[in-house]
Amino acid sequence: MIPAPDFDLVIFDCDGVLIDSEIISARMLVAELARLGLAIDLSYVERHFLGRSYPVVMDTIRREYGLDLPADFEARYRENLLAVFHKELKVVPHVRDVLEAMGVPFCVATSSSPRRAEISLGLAGLSALVEGRVYTSTMVARGKPEPDLFLFAANAMGARPERTLVIEDSLTGIRAGLAAGMTVWRFVGASHLGPDTPEEPEDARPHRRLESFAAFFQIAPNLKKDRSTT
Repeated sequence: MIPAPDFDLVIFDCDGVLIDSEIISARMLVAELARLGLAIDLSYVERHFLGRSYPVVMDTIRREYGLDLPADFEARYRENLLAVFHKELKVVPHVRDVLEAMGVPFCVATSSSPRRAEISLGLAGLSALVEGRVYTSTMVARGKPEPDLFLFAANAMGARPERTLVIEDSLTGIRAGLAAGMTVWRFVGASHLGPDTPEEPEDARPHRRLESFAAFFQIAPNLKKDRSTT
């Protein structure tokens, strides 16, 4: 196995990487749109919406289906989603162990709203581990797949793009990380993906895949905290 290079910063996406939320979000969006007479499936959501901000999702629906959503749709969807999160949301296996053992700076960069990110990370028990280091698409002019959010996060953390590792699950996020000039690993270990996930298109080809966070430090042992110095 080729050893992973040294990095000064690791940026984790949130949904589908730290928390196993994407399958819940997709299911809820399909259900809410069905109530308005729009039938889309989970596959469509994965292809077109995964990793994108809510405004982009709504613009896509309006453009492709000519559906003007009710003024209260966003608020209702978000509140219903968070209610389900309280019952079903789980942290991705081995994520806590990885974050607690990280020996280099790390942060979170997500397309979720600040409120959703705060609540989700709290429900997953990760808030204390990422406090003050959560960056959302509301902080930049352009969200993923543009590189703005990752570049903003790296700058805030004092790291150069070429020395930054991004962990993403969505093709949108992979494209953003690559456009930022960063190394990108695709995590395929959450419920909505898996080892049999089809190969990525040429413009969204990650540097490698990560099937489980249990293997994170096996791949990149130099990112782990030196226990002898703690």
